[in-house]
Amino acid sequence: METLWILGVLLSICSLSFSQECDQQLKENIDFPGTDIKFVYSPDANHCQQLCTQHHACLYFTFVRADWTQDDSHFYCYMKSSPSGQPNKRTPLQGVTSGFSLKPCITDSEPCLPQLYHNIDFPGADYRTLFTADYETCQRVCTQDPTCQFFTFVDAVFTPEKIRYKCHLKFSWVVPIIPTVERKAGVVSGFSLSVLYFCQSACEGKLFPSTDIPGNGFMVVRAASPEHCQALCSAHSSCTYFTFVSNNFNCQLKGNVNEIVLKGKDGFTSGLPAKFCQLDNSWAQANLEEIDFQYNDIRYELMDDADTCQRTCTDDPNCQFFTYVKAKISDVMYRRRCYLKRAIAMPAPPKVTKLANVVSGFQLRNCVHSAPHTDVAA
Repeated sequence: METLWILGVLLSICSLSFSQECDQQLKENIDFPGTDIKFVYSPDANHCQQLCTQHHACLYFTFVRADWTQDDSHFYCYMKSSPSGQPNKRTPLQGVTSGFSLKPCITDSEPCLPQLYHNIDFPGADYRTLFTADYETCQRVCTQDPTCQFFTFVDAVFTPEKIRYKCHLKFSWVVPIIPTVERKAGVVSGFSLSVLYFCQSACEGKLFPSTDIPGNGFMVVRAASPEHCQALCSAHSSCTYFTFVSNNFNCQLKGNVNEIVLKGKDGFTSGLPAKFCQLDNSWAQANLEEIDFQYNDIRYELMDDADTCQRTCTDDPNCQFFTYVKAKISDVMYRRRCYLKRAIAMPAPPKVTKLANVVSGFQLRNCVHSAPHTDVAA
């Protein structure tokens, strides 16, 4: 139960976000020094604030802007937390912007990101390139392609000349990824019914029980079942098939458009993804006995059963998955605890850098109402 004790300590910090007031204001040229829990790349302070909001433990942040001059740490988004829920210090510092998580506010879990970033590159994560007349067309192509989450367009004066007008379409996970899955007696885990992997039309997936597809792997993530692994493969732009390993919950995403080689192997399940359709999501509605989704806790509540825990997770817009501790476990302290959990699930470039004569931005599928572009230049 040592892991649960550690999670309890973390939750005493993370649950502070629900007692804080909503503070949406950004503090330009103010640093919140120290108390870092993680740093990621972000193109601006608004995007950084959204990332902090979706991170399970982040309560406030400091973003390093493009006009920062002290070193090369531009576009760093420092996520932060403290037992008090407030920064220990607030220090004037040119070139940074700080702010607070929007967890206490009513926010959209799929925020609209209409900003365009001139002379800023989102390197990496490319899955397709094409030539377009301008960055508006590049963004429109990205918006119409369900795989695309963000893009970088090379303009008409870029050097070398041979890649001018090139539109780079890019991918990032927009479904929650569970960091660790383990077998553990006395617990039940499952998913919020509001974050299932919905598409436009129904279809049946193809699974190959007791079968491995050796080789061609490019990524391993954790999955609760072969069907969950299939949903993750379906969401990834490069996944052509997958193999799920039952003894360690490894979901091996594989990419090879030229061939598929099936090999019988106990304890392995392989399959094909579903594209442009909705998989049967009954697997995600069921409770998973003796499976623990560790970490990423936002808080816990005492409940009588796992079904109530799942309903509570579904009703909470911040919750994506959960683990419930049964009343019959030996450690009385943790009985009936429903741990609500989440992971970042919004477009996020793996890196952000300055680069002259390019324009980057995000898909506009999340923008319900047409919003004017906001141009940002490095």
